[in-house]
Amino acid sequence: MELNEREIEVISSKIPIKYYRTGHVLLKEGDISKESYFNIKGCVRLYHLVEGEERTTFFYTENRFISSIRSYPTKTPSNHYLDCVEDCLLAVIPFNIENELIQSIPSLETFTRVSLEQELANTREILFDYILSNPEQRYQKLLNNNPDLFQRVPLYHLASYLGIKAESLSRIRRRISKKTS
Repeated sequence: MELNEREIEVISSKIPIKYYRTGHVLLKEGDISKESYFNIKGCVRLYHLVEGEERTTFFYTENRFISSIRSYPTKTPSNHYLDCVEDCLLAVIPFNIENELIQSIPSLETFTRVSLEQELANTREILFDYILSNPEQRYQKLLNNNPDLFQRVPLYHLASYLGIKAESLSRIRRRISKKTS
């Protein structure tokens, strides 16, 4: 999507850039999401609380939109948390400003639709991998596709994302390490 200088100025004037420290919670379960974000720098984790245990379902890194897909557009309570696992620099997009920008810059509607379609495709791939793969295969795919996460995110969050306990992740890492040495 190409934007002209005027459109870039309009967007820049309406969307603030904010800095959040590691551990900052952007959204809590039960809250209604009033804004979405664009990740300029850092990593945000999406997780659910299941019987008191955190279950990580996604990591948002640079150049990704971050949104509570259900809560943000429908104004219903969120069923998950969004928290910064690194210091983050985020463009903060309030719902009313997003709608205003889409009305005044028609190409943004297409951009938004394409972004949502890509997010849906990514989510489906993650779901299919989870259903069709064993933990070691999921670990290997994550290592191949997102190796930087292993330097940026605590291993217990990665274990949760893979659907296993931290001890199981340690065993998988040892097993793979032995195979490659």
